[in-house]
Amino acid sequence: MSDKPLQPDEVRLVLAEAECLFSQAEVERELDRLAVEITARHANTNPVVLCVMTGGLIPAGHLLTRLGFPLEVDYIHATRYAGETRGGELSWQTEPGIELRDREIIIIDDILDEGITLAAIVDYCRQQGACQVCTAVLVEKRHDRKNGFRADYVGLEIEDRYVFGYGMDYKGYLRNAAGIYAVKGL
Repeated sequence: MSDKPLQPDEVRLVLAEAECLFSQAEVERELDRLAVEITARHANTNPVVLCVMTGGLIPAGHLLTRLGFPLEVDYIHATRYAGETRGGELSWQTEPGIELRDREIIIIDDILDEGITLAAIVDYCRQQGACQVCTAVLVEKRHDRKNGFRADYVGLEIEDRYVFGYGMDYKGYLRNAAGIYAVKGL
């Protein structure tokens, strides 16, 4: 995380100046759609759903309540951002506690940006013996990824901008914003 916390007035100003790209209602409609797609493919597979911390917490929470079929939930924590606005070296924080061998895995994350973190998590699951690994992201940035990684389930697409809300953060803050916003000037 950032060395020094932002002041509440700084955070409020970032939110006040931000552009709302998607309202809460628009995000909720996409979560409904994602749940239908995921249910159609995975309702009878007894999957393990892995939430990518910390950004995936909010989208996973909203999505899980829409998945009305048997599944197990765990989390994994790998990050390149650590409270910063630019990604750095991948840092592994926590591995899942559930055995992944011979299981179908659904990874839920907030955003697919460059695809480095999510691709590494998919590789990790495969190395643990998962029989199938699928990914779901609330937001996907439109740009060429050097690694060519694509998510299996995508909620919303955005231009390559710095965004926050619904799990995505601005310097560790605003993950709880009800909507998806672009930071002014970034």
